[in-house]
Amino acid sequence: MQAQAKFNLRKSKRSLFGLLFATMLLIITWRSPAVASTAKHYTELDFPPLPEIQLPEYTRYQLDNGIIVYLMEDRELPLIGGTALFHTGSRYEPADQVGLASLTGEVMRTGGTADHTADELNQILEQKAAAVETGIGTTAGSAGFSALSEDLEEVFGLFAEVVQEPVFDAQKLELAKTQEKGGIARRNDSPERIAGREFQKLIYGKDSPYARTVEYQTLNNIQREDLVEFYQKYFHPKNMILGISGDFETDKMKALIAEKFGTWKPARTLEIPPEPNTNQVHQGGIYFINQPQLTQSYIEMGHIGGERNNPDYPELMVLNGVLNGFGGRLFNQIRTYQGLAYTVYGIWNANYDYPGVFIAGGQTRSDATVDFLKAVQTELSRVQREPVKPEELSYAKESTLNSFIFNFESPDQTLSRLMLYEFYDYPQDFIFDYQRQVEATTIEDIQRVAQKYLKLDKIVTLVVGNEAEIQPPLSTLDSETKITAIDISIPEPS
Repeated sequence: MQAQAKFNLRKSKRSLFGLLFATMLLIITWRSPAVASTAKHYTELDFPPLPEIQLPEYTRYQLDNGIIVYLMEDRELPLIGGTALFHTGSRYEPADQVGLASLTGEVMRTGGTADHTADELNQILEQKAAAVETGIGTTAGSAGFSALSEDLEEVFGLFAEVVQEPVFDAQKLELAKTQEKGGIARRNDSPERIAGREFQKLIYGKDSPYARTVEYQTLNNIQREDLVEFYQKYFHPKNMILGISGDFETDKMKALIAEKFGTWKPARTLEIPPEPNTNQVHQGGIYFINQPQLTQSYIEMGHIGGERNNPDYPELMVLNGVLNGFGGRLFNQIRTYQGLAYTVYGIWNANYDYPGVFIAGGQTRSDATVDFLKAVQTELSRVQREPVKPEELSYAKESTLNSFIFNFESPDQTLSRLMLYEFYDYPQDFIFDYQRQVEATTIEDIQRVAQKYLKLDKIVTLVVGNEAEIQPPLSTLDSETKITAIDISIPEPS
């Protein structure tokens, strides 16, 4: 009865929060027509002054075994959440075992621990409206938890178990592999996913860790022992950054962390491999994937980008604001004025520690495909040749700063940023330098970075569409360029 009462209390709190949120949303949407009626064009929008980013008080320290810890108190709600980051990723998995990192991250949680089976973990966490999750992406592994502050000690103990004592149950691995194989079978169902996947291969190379795909055979090559080996190689206290924010007292949290993680001392020595080399494989060219059932074309075009530590990164983000979004040139010119696109975008992407991709594209009618491609090329060339207008620059800077400041709305968002900057070895004042540079960006800066970083002669173009309906054909774009067909058939295991 007591447990049911606690559950009902939590349910009532959630219902009340949902009601309050719905009420706030109603107020906002009720007021919005009056605001919209005052501006007939995006250039007439009046943005309020942006608040300065202020870091809440936080504590950073290191345990004797090497774990770096960030703590940030936030007493607004009786909730606590935390995340641990590990230097690992799918880029370090063997080429014949693509999918190993993802499976390790999944079964680390679903397979249970030395003291609790997966079903026991699920039951305890569900009863407490808590969560413990793990995963491994391209460049990092993570483990996280969330709980009511009254349940912290027990939930944090389970979190520590999952991080330090996963058992990688063989049955859970087989279940995960079966689900992964289902994804392989369906991976060509979405033309958007086809375009995104194959474009990465054209830029980085089909065998690159940043573009290769999971296949039936690579899954069949993965056994439980491989997951254990991958885990032991990277999940190590000297390879861990832990961040916790929420309703707690710092001294008590330090004691709990020391109790649960202070004695973690794996016998294996930590060794992080060098990062894979990254170069653009195809320098230009037009590539096509025929999908006769489609009535529109899905287009991706671009070239390799860069990293966030590039000195011109802030100016490039403002350039993105000039090109992209509802007030951007691509949207205004190609979608609004010419009516050539359902969606259109152009973004210079940057990653933390390996080059991203400059990518432009969108969706258009089959018979408008060639005109769409020409229009995008025209706008990219124009931003290099002609200075942007003052109102364009102002709008791009304000929208860029607004979107950036939203990353620091709450203590947990701020904490995650601080952790990422340390994780990828960025300076602590990166936040403030970025903001200052965006504010200082000039018309001349936009033209300079557009000329320097948009390599129009190296743009790779990929079209997923209905060949019979694309009229005029793609060959009319450049009579000297061969249109290369891409085979997306799914290999069966040998």
